[in-house]
Amino acid sequence: MADPFDSNSSRPLYNAIPVLEGADDATVDIVDALPVRNQITLAEPAPIILSPADKQSIGIVDAVPIPTSAFQFFRPKNPVLLVMWFAVRAVIWLFGAVCLMFGLAILAALPVIQFLSLGYLLEAGGRVARTGRLRNGFIGIYRSALLGSIVIGSWLLLWPMRIVSGLAKSADIIDPGGRTATGWRIGLFASIGLTTLVLAVIGVGALVIVAAIRRRTQSEAGGYYAEARDAVWELVMSLRLPYYFWLGFRGFVGAMAWLIVPVSLIALGRANTPLAPLIGFFGAFLLAIVLIYLPILQMRLAQTNRLRAVFEFGAARAAYKRAPWASTFAIIITLLFALPLYLLKIEIVPREAEWLPSLVFISFIFPARLLTGWALGRANRRRTPRHWFFRWTGRLPLLPATAIYVLIVFFTQYTSWNGVWSLYEQHAFLVPVPFFGM
Repeated sequence: MADPFDSNSSRPLYNAIPVLEGADDATVDIVDALPVRNQITLAEPAPIILSPADKQSIGIVDAVPIPTSAFQFFRPKNPVLLVMWFAVRAVIWLFGAVCLMFGLAILAALPVIQFLSLGYLLEAGGRVARTGRLRNGFIGIYRSALLGSIVIGSWLLLWPMRIVSGLAKSADIIDPGGRTATGWRIGLFASIGLTTLVLAVIGVGALVIVAAIRRRTQSEAGGYYAEARDAVWELVMSLRLPYYFWLGFRGFVGAMAWLIVPVSLIALGRANTPLAPLIGFFGAFLLAIVLIYLPILQMRLAQTNRLRAVFEFGAARAAYKRAPWASTFAIIITLLFALPLYLLKIEIVPREAEWLPSLVFISFIFPARLLTGWALGRANRRRTPRHWFFRWTGRLPLLPATAIYVLIVFFTQYTSWNGVWSLYEQHAFLVPVPFFGM
């Protein structure tokens, strides 16, 4: 198959040509496509259906979630059963969404690993920006339901063993080495063995079911062992942890490059010098300017998968002009949803419960990322700026919104547990954690 990015190819794929660096008018209309190094522009934008071989050749993977084939396989034709099928699928989707939020919150509370959480949020907004559809920002919901069910099921199966372990420990404290303590100790070993056996049987049974589904839904089916092995490998690879980590790290670096100067100037405003208030005021002014364009700049990084995109200020301004009110709405929501989160930084929480406030952070930041991607997607679908009236009236609400945000951020250094370091905890753009410095 011809490479769409190869200038020597005699047959271009789908009339696709590379887009020059910094071009904002390029649109990508590939459903659920993950980012590629170059964007794609089409002569006449239209949905593209790619075969698995085509997706692999141009670097697009995971275009259709793996569980979708299983859902289609079990889809009934009876109207009553079809309604029940949709209800079950909706319940599984909601369960997967809850598991996803908890998973992101737990990842956000772990140092360094937290870049995975930021990378997912950026990719979610980037997909919405590329496709223009909010639903495409909910990545891996059914996969999260599968992993969540495995974790919850394993946790429940371990409870009998924990109860027996607690009773054995209590008996040993009351009567060390006695008959009761020995009996409970034997029972503990028996419960460990039984739990291990049950987990093994459930695991093998699940793999057999997955292998059977793959054999029925694929034209070239192998043995049960090969199908189960491939299913597990595809599940692990579909998580794309290195990609999310690298995207989150670059998103962090790009945002910090814009924030470090104005935030540092605000921090210097506390110095005991005559010019300190003036320096702090100048830093606040710079921060207000940065806040207007940073959401779009960071989302362009996620859309194009290029670190340089976060520094293309002119391209961000051009994108804003093509969708001024949508961009204004997304920016205001981003800043508004970030403000209540500063209340969680007033008092430190125990280390083992740090994921709880992170869950609140994720719940607020996730919708803001999706809206920013939606605004950028609207800008990508237009080739000319909007009328000057809409551009200038769209900027008016940004002035009080950024001013209020900067004012509240300034006073958080006196209310936050981390003091002046809280100024660098810009969770609306950096890693979504409340108590880990950045």
